Amino acid sequence: MTMTLHEFAPSGNCYKIRLIAALTGRTLNRRHYDILNGETRTPAFLREINANGRIPVLELEDGRKLPESNAALFYLAQGSPYWPADAWTQARVLQWLFFEQYSHEPNIATPRFWLAHVGADNLSDLQRALLPGKMAQGHAALQLMEDALTATPWLVDSIPTIADIALYAYTHVAPDAGFDLDRYPHIQAWLARVERLPGYQPMTV
Repeated sequence: MTMTLHEFAPSGNCYKIRLIAALTGRTLNRRHYDILNGETRTPAFLREINANGRIPVLELEDGRKLPESNAALFYLAQGSPYWPADAWTQARVLQWLFFEQYSHEPNIATPRFWLAHVGADNLSDLQRALLPGKMAQGHAALQLMEDALTATPWLVDSIPTIADIALYAYTHVAPDAGFDLDRYPHIQAWLARVERLPGYQPMTV
């Protein structure tokens, strides 16, 4: 049997799971949900897939279901070079995964969703009020990455890990939200390195 990814294809959180699967030579079945029309909030989805009403969810061959994108990254990276062996390096990977979910994703993915999927003309008054702060914090997150990548080719020393996969997912589409990546040459070089990894697949596949 093959694992199934319950997903919204344009989501970076879903893409990161597809990407680590491709990089580690796995095939995933894919089941798409239209989050704009509430398909992850139906009673059946909440009962059978994820009581939290969110995707992605990685469904294992035996039917167990694993929500949260970075948990799925961790699971799929086991036994591969993308999850290092020693505790200190593992902790540094986790540091970036927590940063991605707390500082990066809320301030880059959220504006991208608002502008690219909801549409600038359809934003609520609250979303319009929050957008400038989100953009400022998104640039702060990108600058932190830029500074880190001046010292090493990958976020954790000299090897690619799931820290890079997690942060690549929304960074490479940050221009969809109006972020100018020309301001971050080390990030641009890092994006190119990710895209040269054996097995790499773009978001649109």
